[in-house]
Amino acid sequence: MNERLPSSDCGADAAQVGHFRTTDWSAVLSAGAGESAAAEVALAKLCGAYWFPLYAFVRRQGYTQHDAQDLAQGFFMRLVEKKILRGVDRQKGKFRSFLLSSIKNFLANDWDRRHALKRGGRCSFISCDEETAEKLFQRGTCGQRTPEEDFDRTWAMVLLETVRSSLKREFIAAEKSSLFDALEPCVSGDKADVSYADLAERLGITEGAVKMAAVRLRKRYRELLRTEISKTIGAGEEIDEEIRYLLAVLGRQ
Repeated sequence: MNERLPSSDCGADAAQVGHFRTTDWSAVLSAGAGESAAAEVALAKLCGAYWFPLYAFVRRQGYTQHDAQDLAQGFFMRLVEKKILRGVDRQKGKFRSFLLSSIKNFLANDWDRRHALKRGGRCSFISCDEETAEKLFQRGTCGQRTPEEDFDRTWAMVLLETVRSSLKREFIAAEKSSLFDALEPCVSGDKADVSYADLAERLGITEGAVKMAAVRLRKRYRELLRTEISKTIGAGEEIDEEIRYLLAVLGRQ
């Protein structure tokens, strides 16, 4: 693949860092087919990472900031309590598509709205920063895009940030945070504003070493991106196809 990646992170030599943990959509569906509590744990992890696109989608439907927060919490609780996962085909369906379809049904149902998790009620299914979420919503949505288009766009943004955070943690663990900070702009494949010579002087290494490190950083970024994508698609879907779609979504204004 030769797609240029929106600037978020770089990649590193996998042998030098810890391996990526797996909590994928297929595992959620597999656990959901039985009585195992593993389904709730796996679903909570995925929802915790990707709750913001749903929050933004609910806000685009005209709900207030507080109501959108309550509805998102109530929606996730209902997924688990009503064991909705048992009716999902394990062989197809992206987690992204499943959530968008499910939240539409949830919002269309008066009972669901009346019984959404209320503020100050039961424990939240996910933990989130509402103030930050609202700031991101105000900055990232666009009236010229449909709520569905905004959902996919915010999904892609969250996915890339998840990859960036995971990669940064790897470099911190490997005691190479300064290398990560210096070469992070290289991840997009466009180093117009980055001078390898300047970076080499700053890092105290040769320019050739900087170039090699940048190549490895981009490689590791793509590895983590593919891993994260694989956690959100069905068994019969292609990772490359999903990456191309999400990058195209991010490129739209």
